[in-house]
Amino acid sequence: MNAPDKNKKITENSEATGIYSYYVLSLLSVVYIFNFIDRQIMAVLIEPIKQEFGVSDTAMGFLSGFAFVFFYTLVGIPIARWADRGSRRFIIALAVAIWSIMTVASGMAKSFVQLAIIRIFVGIGEAGGTPPSHSLLSDYFPLKKRATALAIYSWGVYIGAALAFPIGGYLVENYGWRTAFYGVGAPGILLSLLVWFTVKEPPRGNVEVSSARVEHVSLAEVLRFIASRRSFIFIVLGSSLQSLSGFGVITWGAPFLARTHEMSWSEIGTTMGWIIGIAGCTGVFLGGKLADRLGSRDAAWYMRLPAIESLLCIPFIAGFTLLTNTNLAILCFIPFYFLGAAYVGPMHAMIQSLVRVRMRATASAILLFVVNMIGAGLGPLTIGILNDYLFGPIFGDEAIRYSMLVVGIIGGIASILFWQASKSLAKDLDTRDNG
Repeated sequence: MNAPDKNKKITENSEATGIYSYYVLSLLSVVYIFNFIDRQIMAVLIEPIKQEFGVSDTAMGFLSGFAFVFFYTLVGIPIARWADRGSRRFIIALAVAIWSIMTVASGMAKSFVQLAIIRIFVGIGEAGGTPPSHSLLSDYFPLKKRATALAIYSWGVYIGAALAFPIGGYLVENYGWRTAFYGVGAPGILLSLLVWFTVKEPPRGNVEVSSARVEHVSLAEVLRFIASRRSFIFIVLGSSLQSLSGFGVITWGAPFLARTHEMSWSEIGTTMGWIIGIAGCTGVFLGGKLADRLGSRDAAWYMRLPAIESLLCIPFIAGFTLLTNTNLAILCFIPFYFLGAAYVGPMHAMIQSLVRVRMRATASAILLFVVNMIGAGLGPLTIGILNDYLFGPIFGDEAIRYSMLVVGIIGGIASILFWQASKSLAKDLDTRDNG
């Protein structure tokens, strides 16, 4: 099917909004689950890898953060440009195969340097997963369903992390950290084939109900367009700080419980797993669902809700990190993670909806570039540095409490930025296709 003409009104496509669209959503969500299992299992493996290679918390913060994130974000934009012009299905299938093979290879590393290099290639593979998926799903789901659909897709973060903790904890205790990489990497190779053979490539702007420019645009045009959208800038900045908190806390959550609460790895895996899975999926789904409901009346609510949720996270991260009673600390982690996940659906939906249809994969990559460099890169690394150089000399093993608290509070500042985004959101959505 040919792409619609520039000035032709794009009507809703029945195939793209039927049962098949939910199949695509389900399959891409499963892909994203394995993406995050492969990525998040590092949180469970920090201590055994650190002990085997004899490195510091700062080094492990680098390995679990920047070693992955820098190249993930560096190649994300050129891959997204490819996705805005070429076959998103092919790119996703290729990406899954690459990161899965490299995850298996992580278990074969003979030194810290080798492991860091391999994790870089895992990041390169994973860079081809999310931006094309966001763009593809935005052509299967109209605006009124988009926050919910992308929230469901984002379950991959929480289900993947939830599975990584118990699977990783069990494998580490019984077979060692290398086997953990083998076990979680291999299934992705089969998933890549399923994407290639069963996912259809829809026309660009397939479910848009207003006029939309669908011709190719240059990267410079995309950047100029984004720079002219005040709400886009504030969404990216707010999401970056929220991500700094989320990635920092989840990466160091397992070592924190081991060091300060003396929990075993199997206990940590089970506890963190079910909380991340249930609280994360519930938070991201309800956040997207409520945003779609309130946002249909007033678009500003797509960002007002994340602003409120970010602020409410602060007392719960304080309870999780500072309480000495293990049960009470874990109890505080539940609402912290629930609230911290609720912004994800509205964030992705608005990033996709604020730009024109041939800009979507690139816009997603730009969001992920900034969010992952600050969040997934600086979050774990900042806690590692604070552990080694600021709080460590004073508090010893207890230093991780205060390092995580500082990073968690920084995430609360996202509230201000999300609220600023809400002020211009409706206008920026209404004028998307002008000019």
